[in-house]
Amino acid sequence: MEYRRLPHGSNREVFSVLGLGMGGIQKSPAEEIEAVVRLALQNGINFFDLCAGGANVYAPFGKAIAGQRERVFFQLHFGAVYNDAGEYGWSRDLEEIQRTFEWEMKILGTSYADFGFLHCVDEEKDLEELLASGVLDYIKELKQKGIVRHIGFSSHTPAVAQKALDTGLMDMMMFSLNPAYDLEQGDELGIGTVNERAALLRRCQVMGVGVSVMKPFHGGKLLDGATSPFGTAMTHDQCLQYAMDRPGVLTVLPGVRGMQDLKKLLNFLQADGEQRDYSMIAHFSPKEVYGSCVYCNHCQPCPAGIDIGLVNKYYDLARAGDRMAREHYRKLSVKADACIGCGRCDRRCPFHVVQSDRMSEIAGYFG
Repeated sequence: MEYRRLPHGSNREVFSVLGLGMGGIQKSPAEEIEAVVRLALQNGINFFDLCAGGANVYAPFGKAIAGQRERVFFQLHFGAVYNDAGEYGWSRDLEEIQRTFEWEMKILGTSYADFGFLHCVDEEKDLEELLASGVLDYIKELKQKGIVRHIGFSSHTPAVAQKALDTGLMDMMMFSLNPAYDLEQGDELGIGTVNERAALLRRCQVMGVGVSVMKPFHGGKLLDGATSPFGTAMTHDQCLQYAMDRPGVLTVLPGVRGMQDLKKLLNFLQADGEQRDYSMIAHFSPKEVYGSCVYCNHCQPCPAGIDIGLVNKYYDLARAGDRMAREHYRKLSVKADACIGCGRCDRRCPFHVVQSDRMSEIAGYFG
């Protein structure tokens, strides 16, 4: 398992790149839910999203993490509420949200939440309502008391997410991310152009705002050729690796319905580079993506030993204002100026990037 540290967090806040979304497992027996969480922890998964879980999920989840709370990180959504039957709903009412949070802490058996999220900030009015109702102030108060460790938000809309980032209060963003959405081939939740979505992720990394990913499989549609907007199925491994390669991403949170789903996801840990290679999406990309490196490393291996995808990522982030990206580049043992101009990467790039020219450009930029 690979782990990534929260930029605005402590040294112990290091998250597994493969996490779990627990919103779709409510119909499984409590014993199975507990077993799923325990097996996930045994395999190195330490990050969970509990939105839409409700009492059917919270009780066995709390039981599974008892005695090892410091190993586990999870997101709670301020605005996700549950009725007496445990059914999930939305609210912007502060008192209802406060009651829900107090109930969540009790049933989970914990004294703190790692992340308190503004829930579903999809439209400007969502953000306005959460601010006007005092929900953000409530989360800030909880953070001051140590009851919430970090503030974050979830969104599907780049333009609105940018406004949430403008507050300067966010440590984490949960965002819908998959090849269909990023290439403008998704549904009504795949909001934003190719460039808008890429700019949002770059800004998160520049600001040190971590990204947790929802909908990495496009609701399962990408896994079936009959429902994929590309007309061809992708694999779990390809979709997961794609999301993990986006700027700012710390963890990917596919939903599970039970033990069978978890075991399928865990196969990712044994998958090799070829199985994770998602460069096939280049065949379905709009023309505006051509000439842009997506860091897939399909061009590897480089005869000169350059990590071409990583060099490109540091370059893009540095140009977006990320000072750390510049430092990370300088620490590379093999930099862009090692390019010998053989053209092998140019011939292999599915996105038609002339990497040999790009390496010269990058070398010049970093001096």
